[in-house]
Amino acid sequence: MPENPYLSFEQVRAAMNAMIQKAVELPEEPVAMAIVDDTGNLVAYAKMDNLRMFSRRHAIRKAYTSAMMGQDSGAHGDNVRAGGRIVADMGDPMLTPNQGGLVIRKDGVILGGIGVGGYPSGQRDEDLARVGLEAMNL
Repeated sequence: MPENPYLSFEQVRAAMNAMIQKAVELPEEPVAMAIVDDTGNLVAYAKMDNLRMFSRRHAIRKAYTSAMMGQDSGAHGDNVRAGGRIVADMGDPMLTPNQGGLVIRKDGVILGGIGVGGYPSGQRDEDLARVGLEAMNL
């Protein structure tokens, strides 16, 4: 019987290590990094010193949104706005419309989400999340 694909400890560790290594290059711009599984449950989290509480929580929300909605968090926000709605209409306070979360997929199957919060732009958050995603070697 084949096993369902999942995020392995090694993949999660590789992603977190890669993001941390890149993030500490700019210690004056602290960030938080989060990885959730396919059910939205947190499997890894790290934050740099002197980071605002909002950014800490937002990294988790971006990862969660990506996993639950099956699309990157920024794209999800764009789709919600294009439909004339707001994220609160979805009924889940963990969802966010902000860029910085990426879906983790393998062979078309959603394995989870990865999110970053703290940089001045969502694009930079997403760029760091992509470093982690690439380190997973999916």
